[in-house]
Amino acid sequence: MNILIENADNLEYLTGDSRWTKIAADGKRFSQTGTAFDAAKKEAIGKFNIVGYIIETRQLINLNHGRGRGLAETQPA
Repeated sequence: MNILIENADNLEYLTGDSRWTKIAADGKRFSQTGTAFDAAKKEAIGKFNIVGYIIETRQLINLNHGRGRGLAETQPA
């Protein structure tokens, strides 16, 4: 299983060269969920998911979620 960072807003995956792609198989692979979580917290994105991706079945498994350095969303009063 590959561990990836997914932008929760547009469902794109962080690549090894700090770009974003819609293709999960092209996403940067992390060795542990904690490592991916720490990296995602430093990205200029809002909400993110740490997902496990199984290449053979193209299955995504949500492992964790959080918020990066991007602007927080505001709710109307």
